[in-house]
Amino acid sequence: MSVALTEFVRSLPKAELHIHLEGSLEAEMLFRLAERNDVALPWPSADALRGAYRFDSLQSFLDLYYQGCRVLVREQDFYDVTRAYLARAHADGVVRAEAFLGPQSFTERGVPVGDILGGVLRAMDDARAEDGISAGLVVTAQRHRSEADAFTLLDSVSPWADRIAGFGLGGAEVGNPPSRFTRYFRELRQLGFKTTAHAGEEGPAAYVREAVELLQVDRIDHGIRALDDPNLVELLAASRIPLTVCPLSNVKLKAVSRLVDHPLPAMLAAGLTVTINSDDPAYFGGYVVDNYVQCAQAFGLSADALAALAANSIAASFLSDAEKDALGNVS
Repeated sequence: MSVALTEFVRSLPKAELHIHLEGSLEAEMLFRLAERNDVALPWPSADALRGAYRFDSLQSFLDLYYQGCRVLVREQDFYDVTRAYLARAHADGVVRAEAFLGPQSFTERGVPVGDILGGVLRAMDDARAEDGISAGLVVTAQRHRSEADAFTLLDSVSPWADRIAGFGLGGAEVGNPPSRFTRYFRELRQLGFKTTAHAGEEGPAAYVREAVELLQVDRIDHGIRALDDPNLVELLAASRIPLTVCPLSNVKLKAVSRLVDHPLPAMLAAGLTVTINSDDPAYFGGYVVDNYVQCAQAFGLSADALAALAANSIAASFLSDAEKDALGNVS
């Protein structure tokens, strides 16, 4: 990996808009938290856990991912994982991080929602004070659960509404179309929240269309299958709805076979507003700079193209225009 290229990418002010805090839990920290909380793990060591990171689908990853989530129990656990991610993001030149967290994985085990959000938000406050990085929490509902469960989630986090940057929809796509959550997203819009939804990673282009037309989201997470529908591509390009693409994740989960086969160049050529992100970097072997650099090498992206992708990410954030302008001018 070129040192000069890596340092150039690090120097670009950029936002990361598709990062799951649970997916930034590195193996060593996972084992430390398991010991802290007396949680038995099915792997004997951090190395053995990393050796299990061989996935053949999104679901195979989620099965392991949810096991890892079991070690997050206390407010301090949520603080530690969030603060560690934000320190790494700051080192990578991220000036704005809008990070996903799915409270339902933890509240179903009896973890108080106040402990979850308290730890995450305290870490975000400390990261701003200590590193100067802007961070926002995007609360995700899990699509394998019911829409009623999503409304319960919304009610549970409402006391922190002024600290929530937006709401999302995550989890296994297949068999769980966005249309199942139409009323939930209507309520979010009426309350004035920004929204986003995972669509078109393993699910078809039709899921992306549902997210745009039925849920009326502000952003699409992944969206790579949108290219299967030329009319949808035209709609996305004309409306400039951002897509938070995660190239190394797509390869790791077999959504594409090799990075050189990734549709990123076709998405850019079609005029889509693409951003580059890491998704679940602890599991997929690459943080945001790794994704930029490997895409630059695979596709021959120029410095101007990389700078444009970084600018897209700030423009696609849920910040105000004035805040975006300020971040884009960071040197």
